[in-house]
Amino acid sequence: MTEFDERTRTELEAAAFRRLVQHLRDHPEVQNIDLMKTADFCRNCLSKWYRAAAEGKGLTLSYDDAREIVYGMPYETWKAQHQKEATPEQVAAFEKHQAAEKAKGAS
Repeated sequence: MTEFDERTRTELEAAAFRRLVQHLRDHPEVQNIDLMKTADFCRNCLSKWYRAAAEGKGLTLSYDDAREIVYGMPYETWKAQHQKEATPEQVAAFEKHQAAEKAKGAS
């Protein structure tokens, strides 16, 4: 594996994060429930991780502000423009995934 100095590694990770966030912004048709059932994270998770990182540095960042960073707009605006009601199939698949994840954690 290639070794990078700490600053370079941080810059590369930040660039990859920005690209991921932009990719999610460019694909609002990908619903959070689908991300959760296939990747076990969603835009809200990224927002929570961003907020936790800020708090880890002693910075104050509200959850709403963190979500706006990830969504590129206020969450309520994104939700009104892009979020669809989950289908029964999506809910069932999500619940199945959650149950499997819980079972993995118990073993």
